[in-house]
Amino acid sequence: KAVSWKFLRCYSSTVNEANVTVSDFKLHKLDDGPETNTVLTRDEALKYYREMQVIRRMETAAGTLYKSKEIRGFCHLYSGQEACCVGIQNALTLDDAVITAYRAHGWAYMRGISAHGILAELTGRKTGCAKGKGGSMHMYAKNFYGGNGIVGAQVPLGAGIALAHQYRDEKTVCVTLYGDGAANQGQIFEAFNMAKLWDLPAIFVCENNKYGMGTAVDRAAASTDYYTRGDYIPGIWIDGMDVIAVREATKFSKDYCLSGKGPLVLEVETYRYHGHSMSDPGTSYRTREEVQEIRQQRDPIISFKQKIIELNLTTEEELKDIDKSVRKEIEEAVVKAKADPRPAIAETFTHVYANTPKYTVRGCDAFSVHTSS
Repeated sequence: KAVSWKFLRCYSSTVNEANVTVSDFKLHKLDDGPETNTVLTRDEALKYYREMQVIRRMETAAGTLYKSKEIRGFCHLYSGQEACCVGIQNALTLDDAVITAYRAHGWAYMRGISAHGILAELTGRKTGCAKGKGGSMHMYAKNFYGGNGIVGAQVPLGAGIALAHQYRDEKTVCVTLYGDGAANQGQIFEAFNMAKLWDLPAIFVCENNKYGMGTAVDRAAASTDYYTRGDYIPGIWIDGMDVIAVREATKFSKDYCLSGKGPLVLEVETYRYHGHSMSDPGTSYRTREEVQEIRQQRDPIISFKQKIIELNLTTEEELKDIDKSVRKEIEEAVVKAKADPRPAIAETFTHVYANTPKYTVRGCDAFSVHTSS
């Protein structure tokens, strides 16, 4: 009864929806862009807050697991960029397609994979979303085409997926994400050309987190206005630390693409708190003070928390309850993942082909047969 009363008291002091003003957008070859005034409901506010907190705590847990050698190989964390995937996905449906680069844990969660499925995959467990064989960079779900390890290689694939949507006359789009470090790849401009030539329902998104590995954007690109890189393709710059701005820009972009006008290029300006990967301390090319300043002044979760409390959509106490729930969920996911079994050696060659062929070592087996006769 005490819990019920607390809930009722909390709920009665809040409103069901509020008007929100988001960060301004910059437009390229567009007369009109996304609205800067929109409505945010209480349910949406709580949902977005929880999703961002799950991703943040999941990535913190992944960092700890990596340092304790439970995670091997590559591990690229998404901390600081949560508003990007949460904002974009909440303007899409699961029928829309998404393909991204190797910093994919947050996206895997937003496309329906549980925190346990992600952490089990990272630790190489059989219960992982790719049965422990994909690891950090290769997670998949329905209409989520990964996690791709080759820089920029997913962008032409995304154009191909958009072509499939168009060919099948599906009212869906493909969102293709890449980083500022990949933005200078030639294959990206080839994908732009084909997408515009055929007016594909493709939304290209540059997640500009300011550094390509250890290189600042202004040291690698003659122009850092990535939203204008499509030239003949319209573009939008978005404050990637504002989850509602990201959502509204994505809604606008999806409507634009499905109206038959062709692709759009979005630049979502964000920031990564950790190094490029877990092997990079992230302090040789930027100062600790720079990272701390972003955390204190522009953190997407803290700023969203302050906004929804000020709008009277929730209370500090209610968000603390969400924090406790998320902490418990991630702690339990870690314990379960560590206890789960690893794939058997016999499964090394399964799930590679649709019909698994007989195991042979090419060249060696044929040579053995020849010499024995």
